Amino acid sequence: MKFGIYYSYWEHEWSAKFAPYVEKVAKLGFDVIEVAAHHINEYSDAELADIKRCAQDNNIILTAGIGPSKTRNLSSPEASVREAGKEFFKQTLTNVAKLDIKTIGGALHSYWPVDYTKPVDKAGDRARGVEGIHGIADFANDLGIDLCIEVLNRFENHVLNTAAEGVDFVKDVGKPNVKVMLDTFHMNIEEDSIGEAIRTAGHLLGHFHTGENNRRVPGKGRIPWHEVGLALRDINYAGAVVMEPFVKTGGTIGSDIKVWRDLTEGADEAKMDEDARQALAFSRYVLGG
Repeated sequence: MKFGIYYSYWEHEWSAKFAPYVEKVAKLGFDVIEVAAHHINEYSDAELADIKRCAQDNNIILTAGIGPSKTRNLSSPEASVREAGKEFFKQTLTNVAKLDIKTIGGALHSYWPVDYTKPVDKAGDRARGVEGIHGIADFANDLGIDLCIEVLNRFENHVLNTAAEGVDFVKDVGKPNVKVMLDTFHMNIEEDSIGEAIRTAGHLLGHFHTGENNRRVPGKGRIPWHEVGLALRDINYAGAVVMEPFVKTGGTIGSDIKVWRDLTEGADEAKMDEDARQALAFSRYVLGG
């Protein structure tokens, strides 16, 4: 397993520049940094080349995450929106590949966060989502990129809420580079057993996020980490394990994630760095065995 962290741990905005965090996470001992792909199309080729070079120089693997907007929703009942989503993904994946990113995860099949003030059509959205992911899978595969479909809790998406639903979706897409993505925060809400959910995903698990029930770094909550580690080792998972803590209020991140209190407890950047370093040591021990 390779261990990483989502750069937004330190930020308020999804659009924040992530280049400065490559060296930071390397110094903290991480193998991976995950970046938000929402605004990656605004980067110049020169900026992307510089970031790729910095990652290589620091032996850091880059992964990406995204929750597409409602106007780029591959499962939309409106054909024009689905087409806009397809074009957005083609552009985004092309730029992601320039960073030598091999894994992109998130609610790729839908949009995020879902607007529950409007009626939802789970069956229809699922069917269109399968078709949409199937339609971009070969494009991604030609770039060497795996599409990892994230299973989210009921408050953030309605299409896939359990590992079993994620597995069925991926099997229906039927492409070797389309895989399941699980997250301990979401599993803590939805699954009867986190360990069994991981085993259900099995060889189809392509990406894994960690975070506490309270969205702090691993080790500062009540997720059953020994159960998680045992299950990951049982399925011989060798991919990235990326912690995704959200602890700051304010900005688009705090608003979208619904962080209504300061989970850093007033920590400055040095203290946040130390919390991340300790969480990394904890994760390597308890998950890597």
